[in-house]
Amino acid sequence: MKKWMAVAAVGLFAIALLRWPEAAADGVREGLSLCFQTVVPSLFPFFVVISLLLQLGVVQKLQRFFAWVMDPLFHLSGAALAPLAAGLVGGYPSGAKTAAELYEQGALSKEEAELCLSFVNVCGPAFVLSYIGVGILGSQRAGVYLYLIHVLSALLTGMILCRLVPLRRRGKRPLPRFPAQKSFAEMFTAAVTGSFSSTLNICAFVVLFRTAAGILPAHLPAAVLGFFEMVTGAAALHADAAGFITAAGLISWGGLSVHFQTLSVLGGLRSKWHWIGKAMQAALSVLLAAAAVTWLSPSL
Repeated sequence: MKKWMAVAAVGLFAIALLRWPEAAADGVREGLSLCFQTVVPSLFPFFVVISLLLQLGVVQKLQRFFAWVMDPLFHLSGAALAPLAAGLVGGYPSGAKTAAELYEQGALSKEEAELCLSFVNVCGPAFVLSYIGVGILGSQRAGVYLYLIHVLSALLTGMILCRLVPLRRRGKRPLPRFPAQKSFAEMFTAAVTGSFSSTLNICAFVVLFRTAAGILPAHLPAAVLGFFEMVTGAAALHADAAGFITAAGLISWGGLSVHFQTLSVLGGLRSKWHWIGKAMQAALSVLLAAAAVTWLSPSL
């Protein structure tokens, strides 16, 4: 049944490409522009820096120091702070990529890394504050509230889900592997080539989903458009209370484009907790945004 549904979806997409070639071409151009102007400049150098820090063993050496934060809040090892920080600074899908790399290096067990996926994969502050807050809602204050709601919903999701998994089910954490035997030149080369490959994979999904969003009817609600592609859904928002609440849900959900970008960097990790976490984050964000609207209503 699932196979036939996939075949039907691909067939409909192919028909849509033939039926609306101009809209599809515009979507490709918009996707490429988004990649060159935003995705590559923001993610590629950030991925290189994170990869180098992980290869140099910085996170592994500091994980005991970070444990005083991550253990009481999430019942995770100190190394889990790195993907959370990467997500908060770099945005989608930096947190997920960092968690996958820490698992490959043995700093996180498989279960810990998969639980991290439920809350470390978040939207970057620049998109929320500038594009959504100022550009769409016309209010810097609204952007600040949205980002605070987004971060709070992610942290609450992590604290809830990490407590739902009994300690006895936690995978035994292997000893961290410190790749110090490599020269810095080798680590730098691996960081650059690996980061560029990951960035290109992400750009491929951005272009494809931007193309699909361009084919969708323009009169669809922002929530429907944003379910598939976050930026397209955000562009359809109105600068009012409903737009603010919808924006909170869209940012935390991320859209199918972001989800598949995330899947492309997971390596050997399963995506179960990622999907559950994003759904919980979206629901919590909508509730928190609805509660915050009363303070923002004069500026919306």
